[in-house]
Amino acid sequence: MKLLVAYYSRTNITKKLAERIAGEINADIEEIIPKVNYQGKIGYVRGGKDAISEKIVDLEDLKHDPADYDVVYIGSPVWASKAANPVISYLKANEGKFKNVKFFMTAGSSGFESSFEQMEKYSVKPLKTLALTTKQVKKDDYDLTQFLE
Repeated sequence: MKLLVAYYSRTNITKKLAERIAGEINADIEEIIPKVNYQGKIGYVRGGKDAISEKIVDLEDLKHDPADYDVVYIGSPVWASKAANPVISYLKANEGKFKNVKFFMTAGSSGFESSFEQMEKYSVKPLKTLALTTKQVKKDDYDLTQFLE
């Protein structure tokens, strides 16, 4: 089975989780890189504003075509109770290419359900979802067994 982990991470929390998932399932990995700068305090504010409006942003060229994979694991941080714009932009750019998906999200504390619903609008119904807080990821305080089955 061919597996891909695609993710966006502003603060490296989602990246840490994505790399762990990819390592455990021996998957290819794709970092979603926006052409918009979301770093720093100004980027944080821009991200929240863009998330609320569900703005589609331009992305750097991707290395992997999700159509070539049996399952694509898609990871995003939660921004203002929405999935991060780079992830929504990735889903929109690849509409119709996903056979099976699993979504994973990281957040300070909440906004998971609305973010998963938003991602599903641009994709297919996920086989599974995983929601972890920043604190859980930082402390490696989680179990991936059920999510990876």
